[in-house]
Amino acid sequence: MAGQIIQRGENVFLVRVFLGRDKDGKRRYHNKTIHGTKKDAQRYLTAVLRERDLGTFAEPTRMTLDEYLDKWLEAAVKPRVQTRTYDDYEAILKRYVREPLGLKKLHQITSIEIQNLYSSMMQKGLSPRTVRYLHAVLHDALDQAVTWGLIPKNPAARKLVDLPRQERREMQAMSPEQAKRFLQAAKKDPWYPLFLLALTTGMRPEEYLALQWKDISFETATASVCRALIRRGKGWRFEEPKTARSRRSVKLSPTLVQALQAHKKRQAAQRLKAGATYQNLDLVFAGEGGLPLHASNLTRRHFKPILEKAGLPSTFRLYDLRHTCATLLLAAGENPKVVSELLGHSTVRLTLDTYSHVLPDMQKGAVEKMEAMLFS
Repeated sequence: MAGQIIQRGENVFLVRVFLGRDKDGKRRYHNKTIHGTKKDAQRYLTAVLRERDLGTFAEPTRMTLDEYLDKWLEAAVKPRVQTRTYDDYEAILKRYVREPLGLKKLHQITSIEIQNLYSSMMQKGLSPRTVRYLHAVLHDALDQAVTWGLIPKNPAARKLVDLPRQERREMQAMSPEQAKRFLQAAKKDPWYPLFLLALTTGMRPEEYLALQWKDISFETATASVCRALIRRGKGWRFEEPKTARSRRSVKLSPTLVQALQAHKKRQAAQRLKAGATYQNLDLVFAGEGGLPLHASNLTRRHFKPILEKAGLPSTFRLYDLRHTCATLLLAAGENPKVVSELLGHSTVRLTLDTYSHVLPDMQKGAVEKMEAMLFS
């Protein structure tokens, strides 16, 4: 018999479903006690038989969501992502998921509970970007649970929950005139070569803060991006760049080469003066004692004062030097593929989507060129 209902007491029924035989030939059954009417038991039996016949039935596991997430992070996430991505996954699950849902059985997690979780995050003032990122992580985790046969379907499936509308982050980029004022105001700052490099190469802060002198070739005027500086709490470490395309060689302008050469001489004198207390990590931009610079200190003590000196908005961020580089190049008519390679973007499409505000001016220039070629 494929399934049966056995009465165990008043309004208590045992539903038993035959699932086949295991590798040793023993019969396997799914047993479920239903507290309710016989109709309730029949409804459950019918649903299980249907899922079994469709191949979508998964026996409920006793594992809690917390226990499953630990298993998923260790077995499925850790082998395939970088340490910083693993840390991000672990942190966002701990912060938003484990307390409200972690003690529930994995198979009991419902779509409405996940929807309520997202709604409560929005009510607390969290950004749509944070909610959507959590959804991506949780969806990935529960998808793996389906693959492993622990649950029949993903309760976080996109068709079952609604996500907040994605906000387009406001991007700031300096105009050519503002960029000139910034660099002029930065000239007397000890980190002028750093700001010059950030603005003219479009490197990410974690990339230029991890640059070592062995990555710089003055002969070919190039810098190789081959690591990133990652900070967690008070600690730091070097990791692989963000993506495969992030590992790249960047051409340096003559002005930047001169600034870096002068900076290297000054750094050598400082290292000699510090003596044995200096930790030589070969960093291009090293703080006191030779250790990596902290981006927040760099911003507070140097970047913001330079903005004030140049009469520029204090809302500019250190990362906006990267946006400025890309925007100025695209506005000047540089090929988007070249800009994409300079920035280390994974695709040209990402570059065009990120800097779509520049496209109208580019299109205007293209129309003017076509007019000149055909009708001038």
